[in-house]
Amino acid sequence: MGQGAMGQGAAGLAGVLSLAGAQPAGTPLLLDVGRTVSPGRDALSHGRGLDCWEVRKQNSSEWCRFIRSNPDCRMDGGFLDYLNGVFCVFPPRLLPLAVTLYALWLLYLFIILGVTAEKFFCPNLSAISTNLKLSHNVAGVTFLAFGNGAPDVFSAVVAFSDPRTAGLAIGAIFGAGVFVTTVVAGGIALVKPFTAASRPFLRDVIFYMLAVFLTFMVLYFGRIRLGEALGYLGLYVFYVVTVVLCTWIHRRQRGDGTAPPGPWEPEMPTDSEEPEPSGTNSSDYGEEYRPLLPSQETSLRILTTALSPLDYRKWRRKPWYWRLFKAFRVPVELVLLLTVPVVDPDKDDLNWKRPLNCLHILTSPLLCILTLKSGAYGLYQIQGVFPVWGLVTLVGSVLAIIIFITTSNEEPPKYHCVFAFLGFLASAMWINAAATELVNILRTLGIIFQLSNTVLGLTLLAWGNSIGDTFSDLTMARQGYPRMAFSACFGGIIFNILVGVGLGCLLQMSSSQPLVKLEPDSLLVWVLAGALGLSLVFSFVSVPAQCFQLGKAYGVCLITYYLVFLCVALLTEFRVIHLSTSD
Repeated sequence: MGQGAMGQGAAGLAGVLSLAGAQPAGTPLLLDVGRTVSPGRDALSHGRGLDCWEVRKQNSSEWCRFIRSNPDCRMDGGFLDYLNGVFCVFPPRLLPLAVTLYALWLLYLFIILGVTAEKFFCPNLSAISTNLKLSHNVAGVTFLAFGNGAPDVFSAVVAFSDPRTAGLAIGAIFGAGVFVTTVVAGGIALVKPFTAASRPFLRDVIFYMLAVFLTFMVLYFGRIRLGEALGYLGLYVFYVVTVVLCTWIHRRQRGDGTAPPGPWEPEMPTDSEEPEPSGTNSSDYGEEYRPLLPSQETSLRILTTALSPLDYRKWRRKPWYWRLFKAFRVPVELVLLLTVPVVDPDKDDLNWKRPLNCLHILTSPLLCILTLKSGAYGLYQIQGVFPVWGLVTLVGSVLAIIIFITTSNEEPPKYHCVFAFLGFLASAMWINAAATELVNILRTLGIIFQLSNTVLGLTLLAWGNSIGDTFSDLTMARQGYPRMAFSACFGGIIFNILVGVGLGCLLQMSSSQPLVKLEPDSLLVWVLAGALGLSLVFSFVSVPAQCFQLGKAYGVCLITYYLVFLCVALLTEFRVIHLSTSD
């Protein structure tokens, strides 16, 4: 892939994703994976005060004082203090109402993550790969994999940033891996029996097992040094190189220079609501609404049209449930349209909207500084007088006016590709902000219900981040592409575990003490790692044993395996299953 782009991306992500909570130089970062303190145990948290899970054991009149006085209950990096809200703002008798509101907000955060990644993050990454003239196979396993796995990776990086939520990262990455390789893969076999592509399947499963083994060893030794973190990223680079070489060898064996896209290539997630090309929503309606004479639209008309997230002709043709879901998405899409530019290489005008793109020159930088560190950088005052956001507003306004004067509505400027990088950064900031709130609210729910971060990660966070992959892969299978969907189950999540763990730990390491300690003091972590490893071994053995002919029996086995795993995980969480030595 383009090294320059990756260098820019890594530098940008390092700035985007670094959160508060760094420990003093020379002190190894301690990440408690699993439950920090079991309910019913009094213990110290980070050497001071009771663990925040102890709040429910206090008298309800003491909840607010406990939350505000306990340093372990402090939340860093988010805009809202969910613990203070549920235990101080709501009276104890309204705790069910607070939980209900938090659950609804949690669902809406997943919608924000999905819309941002699908409609803004992925298209800009596709435009960047097109501008860098990357081949389809390289773009598929790098930029496109990053786009598809953005919610998982960002959630993992945010969770790793705080020792108290590291279990969310492990639970989400491993939980999503088990879910996708069993439920989604099994669902594809049930929907449409097929013959799997042998070489891509074996290659992806072997690499995935290597990634799981590396993580298992890291958990066993209880630490991640700089070498291990770089090893995760290096293994992913080796995977990309292997994919490129395998594709090149396959093409040479075919004897032609072009081969159809391999089943290993992730596919850009498609939105069922937008199958038609832009400009005219379908061939049936295109001629009816096309103007008889060409006309130039005014800037105000272009701006209002570009900012409209609704197509009223499509709205009339859709069923009620589509309209209801769209109504929930409209506020998110409107704000994103205002702040995130999108470059579309498939359109003649590259999606150039002159008035809106000029507005993006102002709104995108403002978004970036006001979401980084929860706005701490944006609100900082230069020399104690002039705020940073004011300086950004001033510079952005001047640049927007210059671009508006020197360009036209009809033809994009030569530097229009720069907007793809700006859109990539702005959408990354949105995803990071939503992921931060997601991690904080999951931690709050864990404290309310006294559940470990690991079980929240392998259930709510893993399901939420995997729901898009589930629908897209099953839809792809029903449309006659089960091999591609099946390969995406194994190839796509390799990126999530290698980059999620590698980048998440790398960004948290101090330069003077490059060490992150992991303490998996919960049996659930080992159940999770073992379940993922066993599911991969099962597929690695059973798929070739069936001569790669996968049918309903294979699908039923995988889904049954996941249900058994989920039961064992929940029984372990509630200490029905436990080690005798831990009593």
